[in-house]
Amino acid sequence: MEKTKLTVRVPKRLLEEAKRYAAQHDTTLTRLISEYLGQLRVEGDALADSPMVRLLSGILSPEASTEEYRAYLEEKYGSKT
Repeated sequence: MEKTKLTVRVPKRLLEEAKRYAAQHDTTLTRLISEYLGQLRVEGDALADSPMVRLLSGILSPEASTEEYRAYLEEKYGSKT
């Protein structure tokens, strides 16, 4: 697999925490980031196997429109207006 260099800007505190996490888990920051980005890879149905999608699957009909979803939320939680 061909590799390339990436520059990202993150808050210094976040970077230091990530470095500590990597050291505690006997890995590198590069590997952590690569593995995370690998989980986002799109194959067929984007993110279909993500934990959040699995949690929410089946709640709403695939044929439901945005308006139907809003109506459902208003019925369940009440109108915000």
